[in-house]
Amino acid sequence: MRVLVVGGSGFLGREVCRRGVGVGFSVVGTFHGGDVGVPGVVARRLDVTDRAAVRALVAEVRPDAVVATFYRYDDWTITADGAAYVALAAAEVGARLVHLSSDALHGGRPEPYLDDDPPSPINAYGAAKAAAETAVRAIDPGAALVRTSLILGDGSKQIQLCRDALAGRAVLFTDEVRCPIDVTDLADAVLELARSSYAGPLNVAGADTVSRAELGLLVAERFGLHATGLKTTTAAAVGVVRPGDVRLDSDRAAGLLRTRLRGVRELLA
Repeated sequence: MRVLVVGGSGFLGREVCRRGVGVGFSVVGTFHGGDVGVPGVVARRLDVTDRAAVRALVAEVRPDAVVATFYRYDDWTITADGAAYVALAAAEVGARLVHLSSDALHGGRPEPYLDDDPPSPINAYGAAKAAAETAVRAIDPGAALVRTSLILGDGSKQIQLCRDALAGRAVLFTDEVRCPIDVTDLADAVLELARSSYAGPLNVAGADTVSRAELGLLVAERFGLHATGLKTTTAAAVGVVRPGDVRLDSDRAAGLLRTRLRGVRELLA
């Protein structure tokens, strides 16, 4: 199977490349500012905002599946328009598309979000991710849209943020609740979906629900760090407009996939 990972130099994209090579796939990974750096992966530079370049690369590679992991938190053109360009190019060559979405397209509520709940963004990034999903679904109704949460693992920005907060260099919010997932679990789930015919949104997140502050305490315990210096506050107190309580119900994915979606407490035990 030939897989094109668009965003192969990112944290998740690099792991998808690595796991894909590990199961015997022929993998091409794209980069823009970083480096893919995975043995066995053919690396190609790509600007996803250049529609002609996207189309040309996909036509040249002729992948069986395209995995789109790229995004830029503060750039609508990359996150939303780029998603449309990749979907169009994949459709032109008949490639299976797995698009990585985010829990950030929800606004937050006490009840868990189901797979088919419509987006309810409250900030620009959430709106960009919602727009990306809308474009992908319009272009390719058969695409899989993976809605995921905080991604953990070696080198994870989320783990580093917790370590910074424990050292007094950052703060963690007590009113932001998520379902963190391990990067290897997510990569394996994505590759399973690349070989499946599942269409539409699918929540793929960890089994445990924790606040960012609780995640910081788990990181402290895992790495033997003192938790007394942990700096916490609330998003409301500092005026940050981001989704609050976003719990993804991943029961459908748990029943569909062979990959076990471990909870953060098991991951950091």
